[in-house]
Amino acid sequence: MKVIPTALPGVLEIEPIVHHDARGFFLETYRADRYRQAGIDVTFVQSNHSRSAKGTLRGLHWQDPPHAQAKLIRVVVGEVFDVAVDVRPASPTFGRWVGVTVSAANFRQLFIPTGFAHGFCVLSDVAELEYQCSDVYDATSERGVRWNDPDLAIEWPVASPIISERDRNHPAFGELKRQPSRD
Repeated sequence: MKVIPTALPGVLEIEPIVHHDARGFFLETYRADRYRQAGIDVTFVQSNHSRSAKGTLRGLHWQDPPHAQAKLIRVVVGEVFDVAVDVRPASPTFGRWVGVTVSAANFRQLFIPTGFAHGFCVLSDVAELEYQCSDVYDATSERGVRWNDPDLAIEWPVASPIISERDRNHPAFGELKRQPSRD
């Protein structure tokens, strides 16, 4: 596999080796020893699967300690624009974001370490994501920040996304800047 660093340290794009032949394809979507060698030394304990229609935007979400989650995202159907935002107040890249197109066709994955918000928007008619998490979902640790916050200035490739009421009502990034760090 090829590991491609992004503009945010720790957020990695992963390009697996895909074996194609007349029958179709085969790839390893995760192998602990190889990921460890690539610097991803995380034990995944929960697996999630989501399906969303074109134009849907989910995020931006993360969990604070003690249930902070690293995530390994892959798309099994369709295509998404996947975003990670550094929400660690003490980080030199606090408030910076990176976006990557992940699709069933390109087989790429995105590794998002703890301390980063995650969100995505669907570019294809439908998209299905599978992602591994390093801790279980815990509602009391869940946090969010507004997807269209002008301080973040994320360049989402959808003009009028389909978005949940919960995601629409997340606090502004400026409110996050005023909160003490939980790291």
